[in-house]
Amino acid sequence: MTTSRQPDADIDPRFLDRWSPRALRPDPLTPAQLASLFEAMRWAPSCFNEQPWRVVYAESSATDDHARLCGLLVPANQSWACRAPLLLMLFASRNFSHNGKPNRTAAFDVGSAWMSLALEARVLGLYAHAMAGFDTARAYSELGVDPEKYEALAAVAVGALGDPAELPENYRARETPSGRNPQSQFVFPGRFPGEPTSAT
Repeated sequence: MTTSRQPDADIDPRFLDRWSPRALRPDPLTPAQLASLFEAMRWAPSCFNEQPWRVVYAESSATDDHARLCGLLVPANQSWACRAPLLLMLFASRNFSHNGKPNRTAAFDVGSAWMSLALEARVLGLYAHAMAGFDTARAYSELGVDPEKYEALAAVAVGALGDPAELPENYRARETPSGRNPQSQFVFPGRFPGEPTSAT
């Protein structure tokens, strides 16, 4: 897909090409595509190489499992995401496996794994759309995940780009790659702006 996004500095085009459409075709993924998505996650960086991400997934061919994951989404997300051939639920292990201590970077690391999956999806001609809108409590109980050991972070829909006309009307106009804030709003040399200096 050609994108109208324009970077302010030289970057690899794959970063501009990745976006989160809602119009996804229901065409099933191949076993090779599925394996490549999860392999990309496998090689994401993590603190102590802990790899704290845990993924529960369902393909549309597994009707009951797919319906279960779809049912965990809030209604607004169900209206488009349930059409996707692959649904994922991402969890983070709360503690390090080597010493049992809390892993404060687990969510950060799962984010790295998510980005790896999202970029690999584009390599495969697919798109991945992550969602915060799901029932966290039911995600634990219905997917058999211990909430004391894992934190539910995000749901993800994956599929090939579909026709925006098939989306609910309120989403059609929004079905385009979004822009981004300029670097000046999030990158600060030396010190965060507005922070008081220490008294001397």
